[in-house]
Amino acid sequence: MRAAAAIETFLEMMSAERGAAQNTLESYRRDLEDAAAFASAAGAQLTMAEPATIRAYLDDIAGRGYAATSQARRLSALRQFFRFLYTENIRTDDPTGTLDAPRKDRSLPKILSEADVEKLLGRAELETLDAEAPAGDHLRALRLHALLEILYATGLRVSELVGLPVTVARSDHRFLMVRGKGSKDRMVPLSGKARTAMTTYLAVRDALPNLAGNPWLFPAISESGFLARQVFARELKGLAARAGLVTSAISPHVLRHAFASHLLQNGADLRAVQQLLGHSDISTTQIYTHVMEERLHRLVTEHHPLAD
Repeated sequence: MRAAAAIETFLEMMSAERGAAQNTLESYRRDLEDAAAFASAAGAQLTMAEPATIRAYLDDIAGRGYAATSQARRLSALRQFFRFLYTENIRTDDPTGTLDAPRKDRSLPKILSEADVEKLLGRAELETLDAEAPAGDHLRALRLHALLEILYATGLRVSELVGLPVTVARSDHRFLMVRGKGSKDRMVPLSGKARTAMTTYLAVRDALPNLAGNPWLFPAISESGFLARQVFARELKGLAARAGLVTSAISPHVLRHAFASHLLQNGADLRAVQQLLGHSDISTTQIYTHVMEERLHRLVTEHHPLAD
């Protein structure tokens, strides 16, 4: 089978059987087509490539300056592709089986302290109380407060947060049903403060005739119909500046990290945090193990009878 046809068949399988998201499929396509072009230039079809060809391809992208994480992602795409060919009896072996993934350093996630989060949320709430603010500014302040309270209460990905349907706010507010990566649904609890901020925002939102029937919780004039991630990030940085925080250290993703780290610092189980974050693999959640190590060290030093 020629490479182009095999890639199309593989992507169809990933979509139909594994529910891969469109962005994931596009990433696989780019990676596999790049590998196929390299193999073709070397006089081979990707579908019939030998381990030496795959190894040479990895050396090539390293030479092009790709980071270790990007190299590892491409090798992962190739592994899945060749496993598919093996399963479909197109190949009798897997040429990636003897290849090691490039070593990559895992940087610790940036997080905010609990005090900084309280300062940020406090400032957001304070701005909703400005009685002299124009109606549009008041709605934006309520929206930003609701966004932040929900984000810190749930640890949602920013794309999941801004794309919430309004129906989640009209159902049982104790939990949110979220559709994450790979179209997988998960249920996350919602704090009392987040419920209050969302309800307050929703009441003002629904009072506007042009928004009352809108299907999105955070509607906007955009291609998607809901608030763009970049707009939320920009408003968050503006709020951080007004709260006296360093804006370069704050983003929606940093608040997601803060959610996970603060849970672990206060005794949450790593598996539970994995489920709340929507990580399919525990290894992704293990970037937070440094938080657990700090907590265990503190536990021993504070409570062990022989601790110095």
